[in-house]
Amino acid sequence: EVQLVESGGGLVQAGGSLRLSCAASGLPFDAYAIGWFRQAPGKEREAVACVTNRDGITYYADSMQGRVTISRDNAKSTAYLQINDLKPEDTAVYYCAADLEPLIDGYELNHVVYDYWGRGTQVTVSS
Repeated sequence: EVQLVESGGGLVQAGGSLRLSCAASGLPFDAYAIGWFRQAPGKEREAVACVTNRDGITYYADSMQGRVTISRDNAKSTAYLQINDLKPEDTAVYYCAADLEPLIDGYELNHVVYDYWGRGTQVTVSS
């Protein structure tokens, strides 16, 4: 059974930082790209970042460019999302997802192509 388990969320003050983790099991981690997405109450799911394994390429959503860093540790089957300078509008449930490589060009940050999803971790940023 494939499982993606997010952790590292919580309550943080504006300007603070968090590092989210996504631990994968039940799949060959190095065959999958990992994406991070988020969804705030009443809003659509939006992309945050993606990291491939094959090419080691990272993709970032324009809205968070410069404040987030995505990385992966294949030995631990874990991906990470570092978020800095958190803002109240970053409050959302953050999800990681896995997409079998190769990715479809132009769809790296499109949630519809991702095969597996975690249940999410809540990030709440207070002003």
